[in-house]
Amino acid sequence: MSRNFLYSGSPAHIVFGEGRIAAVGEWVEKLNCGKALVLSTPHQKADAEALAARLGPLCVGLFAGAVMHTPVDVTEAAMAVVKQTGADCVVSLGGGSTTGLGKAIAYRTDLPQIVIPTTYAGSEATPILGQTEGGRKMTVRDAKILPEVVIYDASLTTGLPVAMSVTSGLNAMAHAVEALYAQDRNPISSLMAAEGLRAFKASLPKIVGSPTDIPLRADALYGAWLCGTVLGAVGMALHHKICHTLGGTFDTPHAETHAIMLPHTAAYNAVSVPDLLAPVADIFGGSVGGGLWDFAKGIGAPLALKDLGLSEADLDRAAEIATENPYWNPRPIDRPSIRALLQDAFEGRRPA
Repeated sequence: MSRNFLYSGSPAHIVFGEGRIAAVGEWVEKLNCGKALVLSTPHQKADAEALAARLGPLCVGLFAGAVMHTPVDVTEAAMAVVKQTGADCVVSLGGGSTTGLGKAIAYRTDLPQIVIPTTYAGSEATPILGQTEGGRKMTVRDAKILPEVVIYDASLTTGLPVAMSVTSGLNAMAHAVEALYAQDRNPISSLMAAEGLRAFKASLPKIVGSPTDIPLRADALYGAWLCGTVLGAVGMALHHKICHTLGGTFDTPHAETHAIMLPHTAAYNAVSVPDLLAPVADIFGGSVGGGLWDFAKGIGAPLALKDLGLSEADLDRAAEIATENPYWNPRPIDRPSIRALLQDAFEGRRPA
């Protein structure tokens, strides 16, 4: 077999283990920093205040205004706090919203980042920033965006609501599925993608029944790291383009959008690259799209775009935006096909 590929490993420091949040101050100092700005969403402000107290004199402030889709105006507000406090690093506590804000700050300033994930978004493992302005979500990839340190502490995820755990996990799984057929895939990224999918296949159904089980939560975090790492190593395709369109233009919730769209985009591409997506069929059983849909339904995930408040008229605009400047994709993209795919997702139909 002829093999031709490029592989670049992530330079991020991955700190994995229960209770490892206790080392956050050590990592601030290892980065030669001493003026950390703690970031969070409004919902996690109390946890962020506790983290700031843990850091003590190493912390110079707290910004608890992170929101979904990383709006540029929120980043600008955070940048004002960065300048006011003289922060020399950021510590992001939370899910994709907080991680995205930290990345946006780093992209503008090149400040070091420490990320402490409390969901399974996986974006903490990528050099990719998705930010929203003027009703459009755009992505940028840059080495400055990749966090320097990620602390995965499963004890911080036991309070993650079951519904959010499910959608966050499916969001991460979408990264791995796209990595399997990415144009710049490589043997290592494909192995990590399959392993990440297996980790979620084993852990998510059990987390639904035992949400405070730390070993199960650790397995899911392991899957999140793997899935996020492969997203950072290879390019994105149809699935992420559609989700960026829906989230950026219609403000649909990030994880729920990924969860609903994943079976449909995977089924669409399985027509052209069934061999590359064979691991998905093997892990989830049956057809690629059907297996993913059955898994999502079995763990109580949302299945229909109409339940997110979208109208059928919105689907016409979404299909237009998603196809006007498409990402590379293994199967050709045309507006009628994408409109039909969106209709299936709107109704929540099981892919054939």
